[in-house]
Amino acid sequence: MSHPDQRIIDFIGEHHIFTIAVSRDNQPWCATCYYVYLEEENHFIFTSDHDTRHIRDVVEGNNYRVAGTIALETKIVGRIRGIQFTGDIEIPNSPALQRRAKTAYLRRFPIARLMPNLHLWVLQPDFIKMTDNRLGFGKKQTWTAGETPKSG
Repeated sequence: MSHPDQRIIDFIGEHHIFTIAVSRDNQPWCATCYYVYLEEENHFIFTSDHDTRHIRDVVEGNNYRVAGTIALETKIVGRIRGIQFTGDIEIPNSPALQRRAKTAYLRRFPIARLMPNLHLWVLQPDFIKMTDNRLGFGKKQTWTAGETPKSG
């Protein structure tokens, strides 16, 4: 399994909120979620109840394909950084992944222990594009599952 460049992994690890975009019947919807990143598996783990619009749109629309963003909010153009990604979401499909996902999520967000039902989801990215203006205005780096990272 290929993994993104370390700069992308570091950026993902520095943040804890992403926005995902879903679509059902040609109607888009976005949701902001807390996440934890499992570097070894290259998975984002997030929680969302089954009755939220974005999860209903995914499950009922049978479209597990999503897009998303993580952005550093700054007014200083030379410090702008962020990623855009695509991937698929699913419920953790093995007991081992369920345990690892739950442990990592609760370690990062202990308050989630108070939730009556912790519905975890796995987002496996297959494409990531990072913009990092610290390396030059508009500097991009991309990663596609199975390929070597590219800068440009």
